[in-house]
Amino acid sequence: MSALHSLRAWLQRCHCTPAELLALAVLAAGSLAGLGLVWLAARPQTVPAAQPVPSVAASQDPLAVGQAEVVVHVAGRVAAPGVYTLPGGSRVADALEAAGGPLPRAALEALNLARPLADGEQLLIGDIRSSAPPASGATPSAPLATPPPGATPPPGATPAPGATPAAPAVSLNQATAAELEELPEIGPVLAERIISHRDQIGGFIAVEQLRDVSGIGEKTFQALAGLVTP
Repeated sequence: MSALHSLRAWLQRCHCTPAELLALAVLAAGSLAGLGLVWLAARPQTVPAAQPVPSVAASQDPLAVGQAEVVVHVAGRVAAPGVYTLPGGSRVADALEAAGGPLPRAALEALNLARPLADGEQLLIGDIRSSAPPASGATPSAPLATPPPGATPPPGATPAPGATPAAPAVSLNQATAAELEELPEIGPVLAERIISHRDQIGGFIAVEQLRDVSGIGEKTFQALAGLVTP
């Protein structure tokens, strides 16, 4: 009862009726609720750290991921030597087809045409005449005591007394035009043709490829055969 009397005395001092007091209480409760919502909205949100997503490529075996394309250099006895870009998984046969196909006398027996290509490799197609083994029963000729002029003596051979040591053979792949012009039957025009043909086929792999150079007939080839190397 004392609490009720105290409340009535406080209301009389504040000049508030019970209805007004109830309205003030509701207003205060609403204000507190609004402040709570504002505080919740302004509170910084904690965002969970993103979990790293494992890389698809890293989760796979590198050997199982095929290459999109391969770049190969096809040289030697093909119609169009050069560098070719082929789809990943291409075979040696595909590289030969891209280079225009093999030329006559191309030594294809030494190649595995079904082998997959590796990026950055070189396919060097040889000449069947330079890679053919000697005929069965053939006896190699004995080395001459005195090699012919310009010929390179066999390894270990001792020059005959008074003989002039032969000059070293000229490399077709490294010689300059001036060095080629020192060879018999070779002038400035033919030297430039040899160098142009060397660049076109990607380098000589056999001396016999000189026959493919325009202007070199059988007589000129026989004069050069013992004086040059690939």
